[in-house]
Amino acid sequence: MAIKVLAFAGSPRRGGNSETLLDWVLDAMKKEGDVEIEKIALTEADVHPCKGCNACEVLNKCVQRDGMDVLHDKIIEADCMVLAAPIYCMGICSQAKALIDRFQVFRSRKFVLKLPVVPPERKGKRLGVFLSTAGQDWDHVFNGAVPSVKCFYHVVEIRDADIHYLMINNVDEKGAILNHPSAKADAERLGHDVIRELQGRLSE
Repeated sequence: MAIKVLAFAGSPRRGGNSETLLDWVLDAMKKEGDVEIEKIALTEADVHPCKGCNACEVLNKCVQRDGMDVLHDKIIEADCMVLAAPIYCMGICSQAKALIDRFQVFRSRKFVLKLPVVPPERKGKRLGVFLSTAGQDWDHVFNGAVPSVKCFYHVVEIRDADIHYLMINNVDEKGAILNHPSAKADAERLGHDVIRELQGRLSE
């Protein structure tokens, strides 16, 4: 059975640095054999912001009818989720944050309704990847995004220990990442490593 990878290109700028990083990772994953990859650009996914109504704490579903209707089952079924998003104003960009906030329905299911998010046998089998780029060259530029990313994965049963990160700073202009000395090699290595790790987990 193919390994299912669900990838989100979170930047409002198509073909920019974070999406280039994502494409390098996905291209490497494809070379590992039986891998089924779906890439979704959030600019085209019609994911509306969370309304904060908390109806999902009672209904076990969101009251909004939008692109999350399509994404919901894909998120549950994926063996690996990849989120690629740049840093804007020291935090994750708004398109990616809107997706993260809509994971409130999974948080309600897990912590309020005490219902399973994924079948018990799939716990500990899934992996998450966070790819990010930033124009600033500060070491702490990603610190604001990481807690949101951990929450994003945690509520769909991807543990902190099962999240892989590749974050490249000091790449501002579109295409700047193409001149980075190690980004492409690091991305390709990550793509291969994640699929090999999943192959091992899913064969157990």
